[in-house]
Amino acid sequence: MAERVERVRVRAPARLHFGFLDLSGELGRRFGSLGLAIEEIATELEIARGHGGVEGAEAARAAVHLEKLRAAWTVEEPISIRVREAIPAHAGLGSGTQLGLAIGAGLARLLGRSDPLEAIAELLDRGSRSAIGLGAFATGGFLVDGGRASEDRLPPPLTVRLPFPEAWRILLIVDPTRTGVHGPSEARAFAALPRVSEHPVDRLCRRVLLELLPGLARAELTLVAEALAEIQRVMGERFAPFQGGGRFTSPTVAEVAAWLEAEGVRGVGQTSWGPTGWALFPDARSAEAARRDAERRFASLGLRFRIAAGRNRPAEIVPFPFAFEPESTP
Repeated sequence: MAERVERVRVRAPARLHFGFLDLSGELGRRFGSLGLAIEEIATELEIARGHGGVEGAEAARAAVHLEKLRAAWTVEEPISIRVREAIPAHAGLGSGTQLGLAIGAGLARLLGRSDPLEAIAELLDRGSRSAIGLGAFATGGFLVDGGRASEDRLPPPLTVRLPFPEAWRILLIVDPTRTGVHGPSEARAFAALPRVSEHPVDRLCRRVLLELLPGLARAELTLVAEALAEIQRVMGERFAPFQGGGRFTSPTVAEVAAWLEAEGVRGVGQTSWGPTGWALFPDARSAEAARRDAERRFASLGLRFRIAAGRNRPAEIVPFPFAFEPESTP
């Protein structure tokens, strides 16, 4: 007989969203996303039977997700959540999706349910345009989804998952003073986006299929960096009217990105709506050198610089047969 689960700990990784392939949907599926699960930044929480209540970082958002799940699954017993660590909100790192999936998958494990992750995402209104957050949670790695058909209820299907080269590193350029477009403003922006002609869409898809993905498979950074750079340029031009007029939401992140490009770094961009920027490096040593140089050069801008590796494994879901441990006191 299986032991009753009293508590589940979940650690869900942040993700980078590198852009869309097709804003027109002329083939019947719109968007088509690319992204990467990363180490170093994550949402970690515990969900347990008894007590009731939600505490910790992002408690208000967590409580909304929990109540939706309780209502949908007819959960009458008290459930507690402690959010011990949270991905920064509205920074382009997938905080909302990872929080929702962590609670949904954790509660399902606690109750012995087998609901598919896609169904949990639909229930919590996550993954409406992109499945990169779901893929980051489910498998990790570098991910491509096939876009969303207008009649779909579930998130787009994931069509590619490749391991990210272990040696490569990403320099994150964080502007803590700004947030990316989100919520109702994001919905309005997507509704107002101009359609993209077939020519750039065809070119971007060809670069992904014949440059980016083979480059990942062979760990050839130049191919990957140049393909991502073009996707960022094309999509950045489309999104510019909704993020201050440029490719980057944050002018200070844009300044650092321009410096990196002038220094010969080929893969530079912004994740999702920003404001976080990113730059791709072949190894930890070169990324650390760039980080130190950037901190010296841009010390007055209030930016933060972090180095992250790609994450090639799924979120961690660990069940326990006992309830919350008491918080330690000083």
